[in-house]
Amino acid sequence: MPNPVRGTIALVRALFVLAREGVISSLPAEGLGPGPMLAWRLAGLLAKPSSDDGVSSANLSRALNRLGPSYVKLGQFLATRPDIVGTRIANALTGLQDRVPPFPRAEAIAEIELTLGRRIHDLFLEFGEIVGAASIAQVHRAKVRTPEGVRDVAVKVVRPGVRVQFRRELDTFAFMARQMERFVPASRRLRPVAVVETLAQSTRIEMDLRLEAAALSEMGENIAEDKGFRVPSVDWERTGRDVLTMEWIDGTKMNNIPALAAEGHDLPALGVAVVQSFLRHSMRDGFFHADMHPGNLFVAPDGTIVAVDLGIVGRLSADSRRFLAEILYGFIRRDYRRVAEVHFEAGYVPRGQDVLSFAQALRAIGEPIHGQPAETISMGHLLTLLFEVTELFDMKTRPELVLLQKTMVVVEGVARSLDPKFNMWVAAEPVVSSYILGELGPAAKLRDARAGFEALLRLAHRLPDAAVGLEILAKELPELIENGIRINDDTLVELVKDTKLGIISSHIAQWLTALALIVIAGALLAGY
Repeated sequence: MPNPVRGTIALVRALFVLAREGVISSLPAEGLGPGPMLAWRLAGLLAKPSSDDGVSSANLSRALNRLGPSYVKLGQFLATRPDIVGTRIANALTGLQDRVPPFPRAEAIAEIELTLGRRIHDLFLEFGEIVGAASIAQVHRAKVRTPEGVRDVAVKVVRPGVRVQFRRELDTFAFMARQMERFVPASRRLRPVAVVETLAQSTRIEMDLRLEAAALSEMGENIAEDKGFRVPSVDWERTGRDVLTMEWIDGTKMNNIPALAAEGHDLPALGVAVVQSFLRHSMRDGFFHADMHPGNLFVAPDGTIVAVDLGIVGRLSADSRRFLAEILYGFIRRDYRRVAEVHFEAGYVPRGQDVLSFAQALRAIGEPIHGQPAETISMGHLLTLLFEVTELFDMKTRPELVLLQKTMVVVEGVARSLDPKFNMWVAAEPVVSSYILGELGPAAKLRDARAGFEALLRLAHRLPDAAVGLEILAKELPELIENGIRINDDTLVELVKDTKLGIISSHIAQWLTALALIVIAGALLAGY
């Protein structure tokens, strides 16, 4: 639990910095009451002179970088959440980058030696200078000796002291979110506390480089048979909590479009490959790279896309994957009734709402997309419209889908930077159709039937133990009906003593007893 006093002080500081950088005064003041209007005017007096007109990426970037690295992470996160901050601010946050100086090479060496318990010269033949720095870690190029010979590696080192700073600032975010839910009822639908918890969890994972190494390894296994997309291999001998050593990637970053074109790569094909790879990982594997901005994507000389920096990954349950696939498939096929039904089946829309009305709202979103030229179709715009619909139908934000939504927008942006005429739906259709066929087709029905049959077999093996519980229950029924519904300690002890398998049968007997008591209670109430 964050300290309320510290949280309040941090909130006041954040508001002061935002006011000083002109962020608050650049927000619209229409409709504000007397108190908020006075605060808006005071913020204008505090603001530094600036040539920026309105909320801009420049003043927001300055403010968030002054506040600290976790505020930058929060800004990057909210850039894909126009439902929370509005389209105007979300657009201003797009492209927000960490602006932090690298820490000295000597500190990196000390961190490596402390984490791995070996001298730097015993670990690496050479340990070079910094090649990239961010708010959480920085990367050095190094050389190692292997049985195959000397090879280059990338060594990622966590920034000293960053965990304490992030923990303090994330506690502040949690405090702010709780106050928002407490005093601003309209914000509860957006579940700000759950959103902050999602951000905090992903950040904690990002700061343990062993987990990033495990993510690289897991994804490497998942996509071993895929063509055109891979991730670096991990050097586990030189990897620990604060150090990650991996294969050095020789390639061109995907944000260097002129270089990719000069090397002769097929840019539209690369855009399609990025999107289809992301969708394949999300739906087939339920495990995807959740930070796929172009700086984290390299193109090897043979055209293979290599993704790095798996500090943030996303996971989807089987139900969420099916929901995602059916939503996309429904929009592709223009089956808005089915899209609406899927929302209700998943529990995303309250049962009191009308399916046909919701389908009508979805049609209002989907039809304009199909009528537009490919280069004007935007997944980001689609999500914005969906968020507006969710508010109309009292849907709640789904925290487990936050990273998926974020990554989908980023991936579409990467593809569109490679091909301005990129069509998200045309690219997605083969992957989504394949998943739908695999999950809902004849083979899937047989697989589900087999799973159900196996579950029945497991239940059949436990029936003898359940029978003991039923026998005890039958003995107790007359007393229960005559004296009321109650279970005393002696009854529970007898249930345990009279079973052959002790703990297992006691759980089964208690479950059956509870079920029978509910039925009896219903019958007794019906008799009055």
